[in-house]
Amino acid sequence: MAQTPVEKNQYIDVTFEDLTHEGDGVAKVDGYPLFVPYGLPGEQAKVKVVKTRKNFGFGKLIELYEESEHRITPPCDIFFQCGGCQLQHMTYERQLQMKQKQVQDVMRKIAHMPDVPVHPTIGMENPWDYRNKVSIPVGKRDGKVITGFYQKRSHNIIDMESCPVQHPQNDKLIQAMADIFDELGIEPYDVQTHRGVIRHVVVRTGQHTNEMMVVLVTRTKDLPKKEKLIEKIKAIDPDVKSIVHNINTKKTNVIMGPESKTISGNDTITDQIGDLTFEIGAHSFYQINPEQTEKLYGKALEYAQLSGSETVVDAYCGIGTISLFLAQHAKKVYGVEVVPQAVDNAKDNAKRNRLPNTEFYVGQAEKVMPWWYAQGLRPDVIVVDPPRKGCDEDLLQAMVGMEPERIVYVSCNPSTLARDLKYLNEAGYEAKQIQPVDMFPQSSHIECVCEIVKKL
Repeated sequence: MAQTPVEKNQYIDVTFEDLTHEGDGVAKVDGYPLFVPYGLPGEQAKVKVVKTRKNFGFGKLIELYEESEHRITPPCDIFFQCGGCQLQHMTYERQLQMKQKQVQDVMRKIAHMPDVPVHPTIGMENPWDYRNKVSIPVGKRDGKVITGFYQKRSHNIIDMESCPVQHPQNDKLIQAMADIFDELGIEPYDVQTHRGVIRHVVVRTGQHTNEMMVVLVTRTKDLPKKEKLIEKIKAIDPDVKSIVHNINTKKTNVIMGPESKTISGNDTITDQIGDLTFEIGAHSFYQINPEQTEKLYGKALEYAQLSGSETVVDAYCGIGTISLFLAQHAKKVYGVEVVPQAVDNAKDNAKRNRLPNTEFYVGQAEKVMPWWYAQGLRPDVIVVDPPRKGCDEDLLQAMVGMEPERIVYVSCNPSTLARDLKYLNEAGYEAKQIQPVDMFPQSSHIECVCEIVKKL
């Protein structure tokens, strides 16, 4: 193996030059990058080398000699143990600048399009208490049930009293759940032995309606003490409108299994984004920060430049959130989504919001879009909001083949956005501008909207 300039367990003095897309500090030793959590650019520090690879290594921050002006004390007591947030030690203004730079960097390095304008990140006035959904693992320590987030890169649960980025109602309910499981003698799931009952508690809250859904994820098909459990959960908060039992029997890191049944109240809760009302089910994809979602979708609508006469395709439509925003200003909107329950929700949401100019289909976007293309569908605008892996090449080919005047790309991963923009550029489409939106303050994640037009 090639010799690296540092060795495992070595202590060295470094200066941090940059941040990774995950928010770790980057220091270089003779050109060899070391990635160190909690380091900020400009800081001088002592670090311990914990792992080396051929082209880069990992370190642990031991002592800061010189602190950045952008370093602050995290308000969360467990920030340095919990893996949920990455950037609470950084001023919010600097977080927004870092996220803009992250998009600029991938546009230069991956897309090779350094001239595409990347606007300053749209942030929040209050970047706390925003998450409307929380998925908390349940465990046991010293004979007592605990709930909390996993420590970074481990299955060790950090016992959590409160979380400053969660909606306060979610916090209140999660805090009470551990005591209820203890009181009723319901055993938490053990990852090592694949035994026990309760794996996760998932809580969703409507930001505007305050309606709450509680999903109890179990390894077992039966839910012990079910009636008593329902009674105690409803007593925590009168806004609990839905309690769902989800069964996940597999040895897996995936939180929810495919089978869900409502055991109290409604199958869905409702929330609003802008003027629209949405039904949200246990399996629905729904943006976790509705305040920022409105800004994100507003920008997508601006980039679509709809006059009322256009046909629009929304790939990865979920429960129809973007589709219905577009349908208010378009002639016709077609949506496609792989999750059947989400498509049912999308159809219900279209009826609820009196938008009959929409059609929703179940299927993989990368398969349905080529079929639509073969059937002769030629939309004026295509909107894509793919998962982190970006767009499948078959989907990109179908999009280009449909020859829309405009494509609006909503991305949760700047790297795959840059890769896909490179493909689209070579196929006759030009990226005009990118707007980052901070959907996840205190974390390293960034969403952005890109306006893409057909070259003349």
